[in-house]
Amino acid sequence: MMTPTRPWLAKYPPPVPPTLVYPEMPLDALLRDTAKKFPQATATIFYGARLTYRDLNEAADAFAWALASLGVQMNDRVAILLPNMPPFIIAYFGTVRLGAIVVQLNPLLAPAELRAELQDSEATVLVTTEPLLDKAAEALRDTFVRHLIVTSPAAYVPLLMRPVVKRRARPKGEVTIPSGVQTHDLEALLHQRRRPPKVDFDPKEQVAVFQYTGGTTGLPKAAMLTHFNLVANAHQINAWVYRLKDGGEVFLCVLPFFHSYGMTVGMNLAIVKAGTMVLLPRFDPAEAAKAIAQHKVTLFPGVPSMYAAVAHSAERGRIDISSVKVCVSGGAPLPIEVHERFVKATGAKLVEGYGLSEASPVTHCNPVWDGENRIGTIGLPLPDTDCKIVDLETGEKELPLGEAGELVIKGPQVMKGYWNRPDETAQTLRDGWLYTGDIAVMDSDGYFRIVDRKKDLVIVGGFNVYPREVEEVLYQHPKVLEAAAVGVKHPLRGEMLKAFVVLKEGEAATEAELIAFCRERLASYKVPREIEFVSELPKSAVGKILRRELRAKEEGK
Repeated sequence: MMTPTRPWLAKYPPPVPPTLVYPEMPLDALLRDTAKKFPQATATIFYGARLTYRDLNEAADAFAWALASLGVQMNDRVAILLPNMPPFIIAYFGTVRLGAIVVQLNPLLAPAELRAELQDSEATVLVTTEPLLDKAAEALRDTFVRHLIVTSPAAYVPLLMRPVVKRRARPKGEVTIPSGVQTHDLEALLHQRRRPPKVDFDPKEQVAVFQYTGGTTGLPKAAMLTHFNLVANAHQINAWVYRLKDGGEVFLCVLPFFHSYGMTVGMNLAIVKAGTMVLLPRFDPAEAAKAIAQHKVTLFPGVPSMYAAVAHSAERGRIDISSVKVCVSGGAPLPIEVHERFVKATGAKLVEGYGLSEASPVTHCNPVWDGENRIGTIGLPLPDTDCKIVDLETGEKELPLGEAGELVIKGPQVMKGYWNRPDETAQTLRDGWLYTGDIAVMDSDGYFRIVDRKKDLVIVGGFNVYPREVEEVLYQHPKVLEAAAVGVKHPLRGEMLKAFVVLKEGEAATEAELIAFCRERLASYKVPREIEFVSELPKSAVGKILRRELRAKEEGK
């Protein structure tokens, strides 16, 4: 049951309904249906080479058949260790088409970290690419993996680029595959083009994806996302971006698909819209600008660090993104100053949303059109998404408007639970509510604002300080490109604030200058006692600044 008071519904743009009818269908039907309606539409552009939706769907069929021929059955786990490239989409949809489960792996992880996730998921198949083969081979030791499927990037780029890509793709040194693991060439498997066996399951119960996340308690664990979770979230977002045309949009897919945000807003939404996915394996402002201009990109989902970099380049006259209809920021809080700089420098529309892996991941977004985009908030809950703010101590008391507490969520996109983690599942899912671990405030109109992560809260002399509040001030300084604040131990105060700052290119500043700037704008107990200038900040695969790594660095001193 939803709570009776949902003020956000009155602020919905008129075309967005408060509730939707969700098709109870397998996740792979998104691709199959689009391939039927738009068979010749361009699905992917990878360094100039194109695949149609018919190509993608037939390749997914072939991959599902190949898995079945290797003995893969429903509920078996197939791990994907790939950047954004066509084989990712093929392996992803081919796996779920067979009723098997995709295990999302981050190529930036160390081999030991990958091994831990392979062991935890009990994956029996790993799909990777030649440049990652040495890392994959090392990660395979002492795992359940028996089949290693390897793809070549050269097979998916234009003919003239293939010799160069082949040379660059070769692993460094000799690669030793653990005994007992059979190696297969992906392109040879796909060449057979056979139809997979039909499988039957309940989309509401059948798990489609293991999405590894630190979640609300820190240690990596797999959020079990069902076919219905992911289909529902794609349809929720589709209803929110109602002006985008089926078969008429171009998505910049630089957010990694192995991350829940890139998976849903970059890949699944694009497929629902029969959009063209411009695939970039990594984010580089110049490369992104070139792709946007060349392919007339209309939707650019990203994270704040990407928009900060684009704004910096645009201010210097290096980027024109006038074709973009909307940019959607997620993955991390969007500093107000970054939003204002980006819009001023590019003229593009930028709205902030919110989500987490456990919710497939999107739960909130600011109105894109026909509604108020409130800068500094994550916007309104999506259709059929209920939210409330509860006390931090027990999580049982609903708090009044304007009071900060933990954000809890209920909706069709909320995960089934954590794989093999019953205790943590019970802690995170209570009576159907997902406890996010984020501290938030809801105003009288139903707009939500994230104050901070529950575990990032810093207590200075008995006062609560939210690092984001400090970071927002630092971003206002004209010389600051990026900033992160963390709590460090202090003998008298318990904790104090320390900030790490990256300056804009060609700028110079002193610690005293920035501290004085903060002192003018913050209560004395919120002012950082120390500022360290760094060349870059640690980031996740999607560009989210990792405060925990900064804290660990300080604790190790």
